[in-house]
Amino acid sequence: MGETKPRYRVEFVERTGMRRLEERRGYARLLMPLAGNENHVDVMYLGAYTVLAEAVAAVPGISVLDTARFFPIIKDISVDFHKSAASDVTAEYGLSDEHIEELLADLERKGSAGYVAEFPMHDADGTHVATGRVTVKLLSHGWKRPT
Repeated sequence: MGETKPRYRVEFVERTGMRRLEERRGYARLLMPLAGNENHVDVMYLGAYTVLAEAVAAVPGISVLDTARFFPIIKDISVDFHKSAASDVTAEYGLSDEHIEELLADLERKGSAGYVAEFPMHDADGTHVATGRVTVKLLSHGWKRPT
């Protein structure tokens, strides 16, 4: 039998009810449900957008990693709102094959790599309600910050 690589699990994220709609190497499409994530005026809560943005940006990078050797961190994140969402919200992001190969080469060569993911978030009607921008760092478990 093949060895199973470690899988990242964050209970906080699981409590949001976020669902994976589609995942493949270098790509993720996720859904954040409104139910349980609404604010005091029954629209999507800011924290839910932030969790969605973090996950949809990080999953494509994680999907190409040997997680026994490398791990992701979020360097920064922002969500620019365009319109309130009173429904579930979806987002998707993908890395090109060329970008994946560059990231993996950097990881092997220097123990770190990174990318900036920028993507729209849409409500259930397809309206562009927000834009996420996330800087993802990929690091070797043995990585040491240069002094």
